[in-house]
Amino acid sequence: MTKELTLSKEFMKGVWDQNPVLKQALGLCPTLAVTVSAVNGIAMALATTFVLVFSSLIISLIRKLIPNQVRIASFIVIIATFVTIVDLVMKAQFPELSKSLGPYIPLIVVNCLILGRQEAFSSKNTPGRSLIDSLGMGTGFLIVLFVLGGIREILSARTLLGFQVLPDMFEPWLVMILPAGAFITLGFMLGFSNYYAMHKKEKTHKEIIDTYLSSKSQRLATHRTEVLAQEKAALEAKMKAKEKSDDKPIDNDNQQ
Repeated sequence: MTKELTLSKEFMKGVWDQNPVLKQALGLCPTLAVTVSAVNGIAMALATTFVLVFSSLIISLIRKLIPNQVRIASFIVIIATFVTIVDLVMKAQFPELSKSLGPYIPLIVVNCLILGRQEAFSSKNTPGRSLIDSLGMGTGFLIVLFVLGGIREILSARTLLGFQVLPDMFEPWLVMILPAGAFITLGFMLGFSNYYAMHKKEKTHKEIIDTYLSSKSQRLATHRTEVLAQEKAALEAKMKAKEKSDDKPIDNDNQQ
């Protein structure tokens, strides 16, 4: 039986240990397509998180009522409902941003990140744990899209969130506006993530080995101390026995 994680570890699992982009390579289509700027990345991530959180909560609440034969179709209908809400709100309140994101908001319906979490987690866990899991996954997705969009915006326009952060003498990298810039930036992010994970794993293995050797040394030292104490006690007993035999009076008959 798999041991359940604490709620804090459940949340952090989505942020780093099972990050949907860096660890599972899910949702790469919007990740690469819309992250021309940090604002676009944040908007896409928040829209995806909204759909993920509420669809996970609903599916977790009614998971026992959904027949197994139609569960995928049911998940898609629920997801599509919240995607429609997000799409209509963005078109009404943020028309320019909605136009900038293009068809990728409606395409959240078939985002493998959302459908994967419903199938793997929400349909098998309580509403509370499903809520924490979806918030963690959404936060991890948001961080990656913000960093990716921020790097591309800084290098292509010298700005971050519309504020200039590099001097005018810096020559913008036009490649960062193109899809190639998204692939290059994401490649470096994946490389850094994998390097950090390998370094952390090696460090953990080293700590385990050091702990084992230290424990073994302590056991050997304790055993050696016990053996020396036993030998010392045996030697003292022999010396006391010898002293008693030396102090014993000689029999008079034997003297005669």
